[in-house]
Amino acid sequence: MTRHADPAIDEAATPARARSARALVQAVRWRTGLSQADFASVFHIDLTLLQDLEHGEARLDPALAAYLRVIDHAPEVVRVALGRAS
Repeated sequence: MTRHADPAIDEAATPARARSARALVQAVRWRTGLSQADFASVFHIDLTLLQDLEHGEARLDPALAAYLRVIDHAPEVVRVALGRAS
């Protein structure tokens, strides 16, 4: 994982319009109502990466950005799919 500061913060943006990793991750996670630890566990995302993203200390790769948008659109579908994969 490459770490770069992500200073472009837009905390009020919807996920489709988020201009930074921090804004996207926070918006999606907050809408689920889950803590960082629970969100990471439920959606199989490394907790340290999630924390780094929310603090603007890491950048999203395109696959994780897409995954977050899917989670935001249909969190229960993602949970069911992950449950079937386990």
